[in-house]
Amino acid sequence: MTVQDQIDQYIAGQPPSKRDELGALNRIILGVSPGCELWFLDGRNDQGKAVSNPNIGYGSQLIQYVNGESRAFYRVGLSANTSGISIYVMGVADKTFLARTYGERLGKAKITGYCIKVKSIKDLDLDVLEELFANHLREDATGTTPVPIA
Repeated sequence: MTVQDQIDQYIAGQPPSKRDELGALNRIILGVSPGCELWFLDGRNDQGKAVSNPNIGYGSQLIQYVNGESRAFYRVGLSANTSGISIYVMGVADKTFLARTYGERLGKAKITGYCIKVKSIKDLDLDVLEELFANHLREDATGTTPVPIA
């Protein structure tokens, strides 16, 4: 099964409202970055145990861990959760950046250092969200510059 097939299956398996909203977010992201690398993580660890919600990823970056190891990972992610949808913006070194840059304009959302949690995308200004996706997925933001992760 291809990554695109996994993404399509994940979105299709959601309840109708989340399916529609994940589909809309997927279209927005692919609209601003049509050639980005796609990821699908099923939420299971190496032993097959569920450790997180499944998530869709877009773009690529090199994450550098403090122990010297590194790995490729997505730049933007989407995941359905029990209360709505989580949007992950990975590789942001300044943990106040998202809230300072987009918080007041984005709409009703809980914003942490790298995650935007919403009950519904109807509560968001989708133009601002599209701006965030475009800025974070643009060509010069997707290189292999290590992003330190503690």
